[in-house]
Amino acid sequence: MKLNVNGADVEVDGRFAGSPLLWVLRDVLELHGPKYGCGIGQCAACTVLIDGRNTKSCQTPAGRAVGKAVTTVEGASGPVIDAVRDAWYRGNVVQCGYCQPGQTLAAAALLAGDQSPDDAAIGRWMNGNLCRCGTYPRIRAAIKQAAKGGRP
Repeated sequence: MKLNVNGADVEVDGRFAGSPLLWVLRDVLELHGPKYGCGIGQCAACTVLIDGRNTKSCQTPAGRAVGKAVTTVEGASGPVIDAVRDAWYRGNVVQCGYCQPGQTLAAAALLAGDQSPDDAAIGRWMNGNLCRCGTYPRIRAAIKQAAKGGRP
């Protein structure tokens, strides 16, 4: 089975087609940005982008990603993710950091589709991303800053 992960085509044994994409990314391809959190799609620590859409990789069979572009936090690049990362740094968003790969990819996907989201849009979009440390106000502020291209 051929997957495109972070811009590279990789061959993965077809026996993994029904396995969660998260397991293939972490255990087969050794990409550790997507985290194992709850395993039932409730925390979004495992978020990746599939064709630009934030997706919970613990609930997505690897075979569903065939023919699509999978992006993990390790491979995310471009002006939107750069603005998100800069805003995260400037806003001192990260506390423990466990949820941050999923949070940053979800924020980048939001901003790719909505360049100036209001509080309600941010809330709806980021609602499924659990942060154990409760940095939600900093995440919201960082998304707003990133939407302005990083300008305060």
